[in-house]
Amino acid sequence: MSTDTLSKSRWVYSFGGGSADGDASMKNLLGGKGANLAEMSSLGLPVPPGFTITTEACVHYYSNDKTYPPELTAQVVAGLATVETITAKRFGDPANPLLVSVRSGARASMPGMMDTVLNLGLNDQTVEGLAKLAGDRRFAFDSYRRFIQMYSNVVLDLDHHMFEEILDEHKERLDVTVDTGLSADDWEAVVIDYKAAVARELGKPFPQDPQEQLWGAISAVFASWMNERAKFYRRMHDIPESWGTAVNVQSMVFGNMGDSSATGVAFTRNPSTGEARLYGEFLINAQGEDVVAGIRTPQALTKIAREEMGEKAPSMEEALPEVFTQFKSVVEKLETHYRDMQDIEFTVEKGRLYMLQTRNGKRTAKAALKVAVDLATEGLITKEEAVMRVEPASLDQLLHPTIDPTSSRDVITAGLPASPGAATGKVVFDSDEAERLGSAGESVILVREETSPEDIHGMHAARGIVTARGGMTSHAAVVARGMGRPCVSGAGEIQIYEKLGEFRARGRVFKAGDIITIDGSKGEVLSGAVKMIEPELSGDFATLMVWADEVRRLKVRANAETPLDARTARQFGAEGIGLCRTEHMFFDEDRIAAVR
Repeated sequence: MSTDTLSKSRWVYSFGGGSADGDASMKNLLGGKGANLAEMSSLGLPVPPGFTITTEACVHYYSNDKTYPPELTAQVVAGLATVETITAKRFGDPANPLLVSVRSGARASMPGMMDTVLNLGLNDQTVEGLAKLAGDRRFAFDSYRRFIQMYSNVVLDLDHHMFEEILDEHKERLDVTVDTGLSADDWEAVVIDYKAAVARELGKPFPQDPQEQLWGAISAVFASWMNERAKFYRRMHDIPESWGTAVNVQSMVFGNMGDSSATGVAFTRNPSTGEARLYGEFLINAQGEDVVAGIRTPQALTKIAREEMGEKAPSMEEALPEVFTQFKSVVEKLETHYRDMQDIEFTVEKGRLYMLQTRNGKRTAKAALKVAVDLATEGLITKEEAVMRVEPASLDQLLHPTIDPTSSRDVITAGLPASPGAATGKVVFDSDEAERLGSAGESVILVREETSPEDIHGMHAARGIVTARGGMTSHAAVVARGMGRPCVSGAGEIQIYEKLGEFRARGRVFKAGDIITIDGSKGEVLSGAVKMIEPELSGDFATLMVWADEVRRLKVRANAETPLDARTARQFGAEGIGLCRTEHMFFDEDRIAAVR
């Protein structure tokens, strides 16, 4: 049987326990996440076991009236049985429950565009078993309420704000401000109200059968391949619809099991500057969505980063020193293995490290230049590879202006320098409005509590983004860096009143349409329009251009309409000038000489 025929009848590939059915070369079939989970498993790294449903299953799903391949059910059952064997737990067992996450994973990275469900397998019986196994009833019901909210939003299509309002009511009644202030009994009461809300909205109870939950989540992930934000992102990045997404079903590990547990996101190098230093954030006693959604303020990974940011909360290096040492060793191994900067998700469960994802990290053009040059200098890649690592279109980011350091700065508020650069525009609070004004040629700054994948079109239309919540690895920060938009995240002094069309900070009020400037490199939001200066290209740019010169086979000319354009082109190394419009054929000799 040919490999192609085999892949068409095989829809599930397992990983975990030190081995895997696939590897990193199978990204087209297993998606980026699935291929890298398989690769990390084969490398002997601590990866929770699971299985990947292939991208071809997604293609089949959409080509056959949203039906599954006939072999898929049995293969999923077999994949789940393998996970049960490795974990010594059983899916749906009230006494010893296996819980899983269900995540998307296309061959091209699409951060936040598709759907995820965590803690799947919880119901009124298994939550009691989880509480007994963990010796922590609060943790079990915290996990259950998270599952009900996420599953109801992703699979049952209920508005997540309904659940947030219920939780806010409980917190107000209990006079607590953070989720960690709720007790086991409090969370149990929240779960009761969540289930009642689902029954009221749908006319039927929240699903209790783990198998029904699993197939509902698998269908939802496939369906999310065709949601509006995913389609917009694909258009923006020229990702074919025909590729489909894989589905990764993986045993849960818990970062919300007390002070020896944590979750976080890390980059092996700084994705804004390219500096060769571990960069990222983590939260103690939390799950992954708490970090990326900006629900709680994250903490620095390293002591030096904490000191530089002026944070009081301990870094991971200080709070979990033994785990941090292991983590640092693992991420260094991953960067060396993949020969590129990695974007990593991890969880610590009761002092034990687990790796949930690795992928080539999205970065700014400035960082892409530095990382490529540094990796070549370090001998991890060749000069030719370094040249090919930098997208030509991304270099446009380097040509954007920055704030003139001699300008006066009327600082409204400060946050985190999530994505470098500067931009001036009108304040808007709604992504649809940002898209409308941006399409009309207006410069706008999108101001949000925190962005979500539904904001992708507004972020694309805006010149810059400000969020009141979220850290350096939040959705806003990651997407803004990938787009080349400046971003200030976690500007906690800002109070946004979207219905009134205004935000307040430091006793001042700014309304929709007011002009502000953001400095993504310093993390500052400024009042009014501030003078900009033209950029200066770094030494890394010159180095890469020398390397490109060494391997290129074509000479380069530039099109120009004015002597200034032509002079600029010559400064960038153009070997000839093409005049764009017919009238330039009649330039006199003095004007031609001006560009020589």
